[in-house]
Amino acid sequence: MPLLNIDMFRGKTPTENKKVLDAIHAAVVEAFEVPERDRYQILNLHDQAEMILLDTGLGFDRTENQLVIRVTSKKRTEKQKQLFYKRVTERLLDECQIEPRDVMISIVENGNADWSFGYGEAQFLNGKL
Repeated sequence: MPLLNIDMFRGKTPTENKKVLDAIHAAVVEAFEVPERDRYQILNLHDQAEMILLDTGLGFDRTENQLVIRVTSKKRTEKQKQLFYKRVTERLLDECQIEPRDVMISIVENGNADWSFGYGEAQFLNGKL
């Protein structure tokens, strides 16, 4: 049920973009223990002038493979979040050759009343989920 927005630069093929999304989803399933079909991802592609990600003084440079993953989700434990960060960077490196320094992740938490999956209903509140 997490909703993910992934922002990255244009230039990859549709197959490469799908590999990125698949790698991220596999990390979500593992770290957050959600079903395989809880997949909600939006890919936003940008020109290089439209996205600037510095390092907050940490001393590393990002490449043209940099991306941001914004996760909107119900509350997760710190352990789950740390596992997610680790698995995302491992999978993106192994499966997409995206270096860990190029991956920025932000998680925003919300509650059951903040979700409607369709039909104008709050499924977490009305018992359908």
